[in-house]
Amino acid sequence: MRPALEVADIVRAHGDQFRSAHAASLSPGQKRVLRAIETCRTAALGGHLEKCDQCGHERNAYNSCANRHCPKCQSLSRAEWLEKRQADLLACEYFHVVFTLPERLAVMALQNKREMYSLLFRATADTLQSIAADPKLLGAQIGFFCILHTWGQTLTQNPHS
Repeated sequence: MRPALEVADIVRAHGDQFRSAHAASLSPGQKRVLRAIETCRTAALGGHLEKCDQCGHERNAYNSCANRHCPKCQSLSRAEWLEKRQADLLACEYFHVVFTLPERLAVMALQNKREMYSLLFRATADTLQSIAADPKLLGAQIGFFCILHTWGQTLTQNPHS
């Protein structure tokens, strides 16, 4: 069953306004993602005829964008990836920790991505390792992985790991 509201619906309704308001900070890649989500499974990408091999029912279907960021196109891939990752989990507690660049530094990251994100990851790693190694806290050597997120929930620039 289709949810009442999808990301594509929001992008279609407010995408032009969002792009105008954030034109200076959106990268070409981010603009491509928004356009892909906006046109996904619409007449803009063309369509094809689907036919049930059991009953012969036919229906017209619009083509998908196949963009790796599109929530509609990547739902099966995402579910398969999660299933594989869950099989890799150890039988222990896990913690989700977020390190966010302060707004002043986030602005600098727009112009110096490689340097700023490298510093963010180094600071994240150093902090996690030193806190975990403290015998008063955990007294352990830990394993972890970092993922860079550059957009926040409101689809604005918000670098965090």
